[in-house]
Amino acid sequence: MKTNDLIRVQEADFDISEHYHQLRQINPAGTGAVVVFVGLVRDLDDAKLEAMELEHYPGMTESCLDHIVSEAHSRWSLEGVHVVHRVGKLLRHEQIVFVGVTSRHRADAFNACEFVMDYLKQDAPFWKAEFTEQGKRWVQVKASDQQAGKRW
Repeated sequence: MKTNDLIRVQEADFDISEHYHQLRQINPAGTGAVVVFVGLVRDLDDAKLEAMELEHYPGMTESCLDHIVSEAHSRWSLEGVHVVHRVGKLLRHEQIVFVGVTSRHRADAFNACEFVMDYLKQDAPFWKAEFTEQGKRWVQVKASDQQAGKRW
């Protein structure tokens, strides 16, 4: 992880504008792009979601995220990367994850942001349980997430 990067796993919500502002301040004269992705808890295709509970393996999760961010730096010219992932019980429409990338060039920022999200979904040790009217069920790794990671 580089000096301008930030990786956090936390229960508390995050402020998108705070992270955007921090990313813009890394190199105000040289930054040409800030790309931000925010993932939200949404209803399911087959059921109304009441809540989602996310668990992680402390230490291992942060190490995995650090590895993903380091890999993004090795592939693109980046000024900084912020990754914030929430754990605990989250209700519908709450924020789950923030990925923000800043670079001199938009293509690098877009590609790196998408790369970080794809690998986070595929490799980071998070476990998700969904709560619906039918009860609790654990989320399995989706083939679409694995396929997205193969692009890189």
